[in-house]
Parts: sequence; structure tokens; C-alpha cells
Amino acid sequence: MNETLHSCLIAGEQAGSRLVLAPPRGSPVGAGGLHLSNLAGSSIEFRDHREYQPGDDIRRIDWNAYGRSDRLIVKVFREEVSPHVDIILDGSRSMALENTAKFEAAVGLAALFASAASNARFSHTAWLASESCRRIEGGSGRPGIWQGIAFDYPGNIADSLVRTRPGWRRQGIRVLISDLLWLGSPLLSLQSLSRDASAVFVIQILADDDINPPAQGNQRLVDSETGQTRELFIDAAARARYSNALERHQQNWRLACQQAGASMTVVTAEALVADWNPTELIAAQILALA
Repeated sequence: MNETLHSCLIAGEQAGSRLVLAPPRGSPVGAGGLHLSNLAGSSIEFRDHREYQPGDDIRRIDWNAYGRSDRLIVKVFREEVSPHVDIILDGSRSMALENTAKFEAAVGLAALFASAASNARFSHTAWLASESCRRIEGGSGRPGIWQGIAFDYPGNIADSLVRTRPGWRRQGIRVLISDLLWLGSPLLSLQSLSRDASAVFVIQILADDDINPPAQGNQRLVDSETGQTRELFIDAAARARYSNALERHQQNWRLACQQAGASMTVVTAEALVADWNPTELIAAQILALA
């Protein structure tokens, strides 16, 4: 597994070296802060203003600006606008679905984003979400040195995204890489992910087997996360019901992303690892050619 992990990280890193992260228009880090991390100055160096938000330090309110505009404005300092990307990888068992390219694609895509972020002069931190959300060992360095990535959590990551408050960078970009295959409303997870972020990209990575139900006939289905089995007869009607359910599930996620100010893109694992050309992400203007 370690050799497979390392080869996937290297493949993604090499693919990302040809790309650059494209911050959305209007993003604070994409406008005035793109190269701040390479400039001299302290972490308390003043850079910009923005409107006051609940929870902001009232000591940073610019009272002179308030007197002129009758609006609460806070001073933004360098530490808040230095360009940064937090890459959150779903660590649940379904991300390593047997006999698919899901593991390789997920790990490689995280590495690709880190490399593309570096090309855009963003710093980055990689995280693994399972029972909690923890930093990946070496996750702020080049992907080739990342350690300790395992898709072995027997559950979904919804609770960890809501319950834990890891050290994600304020006003940074956040990228969630997950199959999103869990029940329940995604809105709470997305609201937690979007809080204090300048942009959130949700990348749903699915294997061909996730998209296309098994062939017709008697099938034994195994839950990749709980290990539970179920005997089913698959016919054309069952395949249609599955496809419709997946489409509704994805539509729920798209709607929740809109409500939370995030964007969602679907990537097929086998197509990605075939040539490491993330056409869907380029078409969505999340990535661009360097």
C-alpha cells in the first residue's frame, strides 16, 4: 500500500505541475493577496479592509471608516489574506473501493491540487477526515513526502466536518475530495466547511462501479464501510432505480453547495488515472494550464 500511495502521490504531483489553481473571481486571495506570501513584512502588516462579521475581533474595527460610511469595517492583516489552500481528503473505506481506481484517483487528485496551488504561489495543507479531521503528515510539503494516508474509517465524515474545528486557514480556499456517498442532508457539513473560507470546491470522485449498477442477475452486494452483505436480484428496473437515486443524491449536494456558497464538480476515477488530465476541473475553471 505504501508503494501504491507514493506512486499515486507522485503521479498527481507531476500532473499538477502543468496546472495552476484558478481562484474564483471576487475571492480575496485571488484579487489583492495572490503573491503576499512572497513579500517582506510581519504577520500584523495591514493589507485591506472588509465588512465586519460576527466573531471578528472588535479591536480591528476601523472607527474612522465607520465614521465616514456608518458601516462596521475591520482591518485585514497579512496573515488573513496570505493565499492558502486546505485540501480535505475523505478517509472513509468507500474511498478505497475494491477493483476500482478510486484510491489512486483520490490520492493523486489531492497531490495534483497541492502542486497546482504551489504554481499559483499558494501555500497548502492536506487533511484526512475520518473520526476527526487531522493534518496529513508532511501535508504542507510537496506531495511526494506525505505519509499516513489510509482509507479505513468505517463511517461517513459528515460528523467530523461539523463537530471538529481544525486549523483551516481563515479566508483560504478549501477543497473537499470525497465520494459524498452518505445519507442525510449535506448542508451542515458544507456550512462548516465554508465558514470563514474565501471559496470552497467540492470534488465528488466516483468509480465506474459507483455510477453503473452491477450486471443483471443475482448479486451479492457488500457495504464497503460496514461489511454488511445483501443478496439482490438486479434487473433493468433495479438499475434504473439506482441511477435515479444517485442523480437525486447528486442534485441534493448541488443545491446544498449553492446554499453554502460552494461549487461541486464530479470526476470519474478511472477516467482521471488514465491520463491524469482533469478536464472537468479545467472546464469548471477551478484549474487552468500553467
